[in-house]
Amino acid sequence: MRTITERFYSALENQLNEVSINGDSLADQYKTSIQLCKKAMAKLKNYISSYNFENTEDEIEFFKVVKPQFYSKYIYFINVYNFLMQKPLGSEEIIKDYINYELTDIKRFFDHNHAFYQYYRSGSSQMDEVYFTRGGFDVHVELEDFEEDELYSTSHDYKLSKIIANEKYQDYLNLELQKILNHDEKPQEIGIELPLTWTFNKTDLVELIYALVALGVFNNGNSEIKSVVSFFQTVFHVDLGAYYHKYTDITRRKKERTAFLDKLKLALLRRIDEKLDEDSGPQQRMKFE
Repeated sequence: MRTITERFYSALENQLNEVSINGDSLADQYKTSIQLCKKAMAKLKNYISSYNFENTEDEIEFFKVVKPQFYSKYIYFINVYNFLMQKPLGSEEIIKDYINYELTDIKRFFDHNHAFYQYYRSGSSQMDEVYFTRGGFDVHVELEDFEEDELYSTSHDYKLSKIIANEKYQDYLNLELQKILNHDEKPQEIGIELPLTWTFNKTDLVELIYALVALGVFNNGNSEIKSVVSFFQTVFHVDLGAYYHKYTDITRRKKERTAFLDKLKLALLRRIDEKLDEDSGPQQRMKFE
């Protein structure tokens, strides 16, 4: 399953990367992105409809990791598109009020889903079989976040998708607010407008991010992993998903605990040596001539 779904997701990311090349307005780019996500979601649903999960763990992985990757993008693009369409004309104060209203609404959503949000953020798994397998729907769970198709839904996969999307939307709004506060008139480059794509292993990027935060290179050491992860996901157009699980895998390595950082060091040293060889080449030839 994972090989096929990763192929679907990679194809979606490539299509989203191409959206910004056609020169359309931001609103049109987000509208196109919504349509692409909708098609990808339909393709994913069609594939899973004829797929038999190997075991409970396989089913949990799909509804906790795979499906929310697609749905969170869809929800995020809708949020930003609606923000652009409903953005009021007027002074900076009016726009700031509009942004703060949206941020307050997001906070209200997180507060309303505080228990599950904490479960997600802490990387817990003890309730996964209830939250992310079909048939685990409880009538006492909030009904507004349960999809009607019980063959393709669990009680919390859609709620998780909304949490992931709202986290990203919150970062987008904060960037828009900061742009106003700084009187920065340059177009905000976000999400689909950025051309760089991370093509290495996602665990490698998580290793790099945790190393940078550990060294305190951002905001004089006053930065949270969540904020840095969100920034890197936007810049490199990559979805790190449950990045804390990847970090846990790194901490459990028996050998080469900093495998990617070691590769970075060797690659840089090799490049430096090649540069030195190039610079010393003519001198050496002159010396022997």
